[in-house]
Amino acid sequence: MSKKRGNGEGSITKRKDGRWEARYTIHTSAGPKRRTLYGRTRQEVAGKLAHALSDRAQGLTFDAGSLKVSEYLDRWLPDIHGTVRQRTWERYESIVRVHIKPTLGRIKLKALTPTHVRGLYREKLEAGLSRRTVQYVHTTLHKALKDAVADGLVPRNVTEGIKPPRPKKKEITPLNPEQARAFLATAQGDRFEALYVLAVHCGLREGELLGLRWDDLDLETGTLHVRRTLSETRKGPVFELPKNGKGRSIKLTKSASEALRGHLERQLGEIDGSGDEYRDQGLVFPSQKGTPMNASNLTGRNFKPILKRAGLPGIRLHDLRHTCATLMLCEGVHVKLVQELLGHATISITLDTYSHLLPGMGGEAAGAMERIFS
Repeated sequence: MSKKRGNGEGSITKRKDGRWEARYTIHTSAGPKRRTLYGRTRQEVAGKLAHALSDRAQGLTFDAGSLKVSEYLDRWLPDIHGTVRQRTWERYESIVRVHIKPTLGRIKLKALTPTHVRGLYREKLEAGLSRRTVQYVHTTLHKALKDAVADGLVPRNVTEGIKPPRPKKKEITPLNPEQARAFLATAQGDRFEALYVLAVHCGLREGELLGLRWDDLDLETGTLHVRRTLSETRKGPVFELPKNGKGRSIKLTKSASEALRGHLERQLGEIDGSGDEYRDQGLVFPSQKGTPMNASNLTGRNFKPILKRAGLPGIRLHDLRHTCATLMLCEGVHVKLVQELLGHATISITLDTYSHLLPGMGGEAAGAMERIFS
């Protein structure tokens, strides 16, 4: 006893054991494949078939078969290489290899559940992994499974709705105005004086500073264009797009323009003195050979000694960017302008990063309400 449908629409048949079955076809990369559904009643199996055909119509047909999580991830990583920044890809690869595959790798992709994922996070936390690293694990697995859904391998992303551990907010230690002035005064005459002036005055990231080329600068109009960032990868230094995926233009302060003019004159002297050994790549802040400057060398051999001579705390080079932002906000510069200067993707990132460093903000808000209703 059966009811036939059109080609590809499936068929419902009553089995000899009394149960009902529905058969339909899905199309996979390996070609068309038949699938069978079972139910105790015709109505039950008809409902399952309707749901399956609806999924197929929406592109949700999947055929993970016996594909394991580790096998899928081994395919996924090469597929996304080149679609994300090199350092991002290297982080994904490391997270997959060290944290995800050892725990979830043997599970079939189609059998993966939210319980498995929560267990992974709990296991990593109990092993002493930081909350931030577990959040990276979540981000990586979420993206991989999102792509698996898009490819039709699984019907849903089991990480959806799972809240990863919330990491502690990174502590930032910007310099106050007196400390900033002391730092820049101590850096005067240093080979990287102009780099430090740009970091404090313009809030550029470390990689953006080291990725600057003279073609990005117009000292006549006092304009700087952020077009790339220098990243340290396993393959060596790589120039990539800025963090938000697009560049930005910055109006230079008078002090920054003067520092860059002095830096250019000093660099031209270095090139003349180096002769054929200098490998000019047009970089504003290269090594003494003209090659991309290593950020760790800059910090250890130059930045930290300046801090020590100035009697300042051992902050990170990135904290000069935070110094720029907090000094401007404390001076009343609108947060939207600060966001654009720093290149934050959204204004909420700027507010979330710096609002707690401005103790007067709450008082100003209360004062404004008092004035409105007085």
